[in-house]
Amino acid sequence: MKGIHLSPPPTQTTNTIQLQTFPTTTTNPNQVQFLPFQTKHNNKKKKPKTPILCLSSTNPSKIHPQPPLVVVGSANADIYVEIDRLPKEGETLPAKTGQTLAGGKGANQAACGGKLSYPTYFVGQVGQDSYGKLVTEALRSGGVCLDHVTTISGGTPTGHAVVMLQSDGQNSIIVVGGANMSCWPEILPQHDLDVVRNAGIVLLQREIPDAVNIQVAKVGFSLSKAIAFCVSSVPVGFLFEYAARSAGVPVIFDAGGMDSPIPQELLNYVDILSPNETELGRLTGMATESFEDIAQAAAKCHKWVSSVLHLGHHEMLFCITFLGVKQVLVKLGEKGSALFIEGEEPIQQPAIFAKKVLDTTGAGDTFTAAFAVALVEGKSKKECLKFAAAAASLCVQVKGAIPSMPDRKSVLELLNYH
Repeated sequence: MKGIHLSPPPTQTTNTIQLQTFPTTTTNPNQVQFLPFQTKHNNKKKKPKTPILCLSSTNPSKIHPQPPLVVVGSANADIYVEIDRLPKEGETLPAKTGQTLAGGKGANQAACGGKLSYPTYFVGQVGQDSYGKLVTEALRSGGVCLDHVTTISGGTPTGHAVVMLQSDGQNSIIVVGGANMSCWPEILPQHDLDVVRNAGIVLLQREIPDAVNIQVAKVGFSLSKAIAFCVSSVPVGFLFEYAARSAGVPVIFDAGGMDSPIPQELLNYVDILSPNETELGRLTGMATESFEDIAQAAAKCHKWVSSVLHLGHHEMLFCITFLGVKQVLVKLGEKGSALFIEGEEPIQQPAIFAKKVLDTTGAGDTFTAAFAVALVEGKSKKECLKFAAAAASLCVQVKGAIPSMPDRKSVLELLNYH
């Protein structure tokens, strides 16, 4: 296949983009074929995996008239202990109560989508244990499709977390990754990537390996979905006039989870970055005490950054300057939320008053998922923020993560008063 030559726009006269396509084989000319990712293979014996079925299809549009919400992420059993305060070093404290409930950022967001009566698919992994059954049953009862949940055998446990819930509703959490962080295939199965490709919107978080998130996010990246390309010379700011950032599947990336830098390769494919104010401060190294601080930190996420892009076995590398994330959705707890879009005025949403705050666990996940549902349904950004605020307000009034996710009727009723 011959290379494609694109001339720069009239105002850019010094450089050109050279793009080289590579032949692919396919029996269906309309079917998108992705080049495999370059990975290091090993000869270790892989643990057997068993899919959990829900009698569905990898093409959700055949079942649902609406393109679904697809959540790729973690599934945990949350072990709750209610305490008056956190223990000091070397101190043992009695808990008031203790119980185990389904959770995990990915499962929380999927459950929220399902309870809001929007078609939702979850892609994740659980262990072959009682915790795995607890999580999958909670998701299934919430209306989430589990075709793309895999059970890992061989002793790998389901992810779990210890949630220390204090009397004021605030919590501290310790997470054990388990199946969330291990045994993922080096290259995700095509049927998992297909469901992402057919999504209306995709949600990712940081409780699964970055490599998995990158593969999923790349599905939405398109110059041509079957093209690997090289760039000989690029005018700054010109590449994305030709290479669309998304193939029509918006990716929202929740920054909650691992406390480590986010790979730039992942951010290159993210449409909306969604941290809370603490995470935003940690990621940018900036203060987030005031709204002005938060606005400056969000602006830093819009900045240009140097990067190297890797594509496929025919890997071509080019060092250029990439745009940062254009939209930053910041969750501010009791202060509400704000959406910062590059080049536009911030959109602020105050928190919707909750009669009593019992448990903030899962509130951020509820907010992010509800925002995604409203967005894929075509609501304005301001309407999305208000819908998400109402859902989060209802969430904090019930103990537990997945058990606290509100249904659509309750959210709409609350919005009638605000």
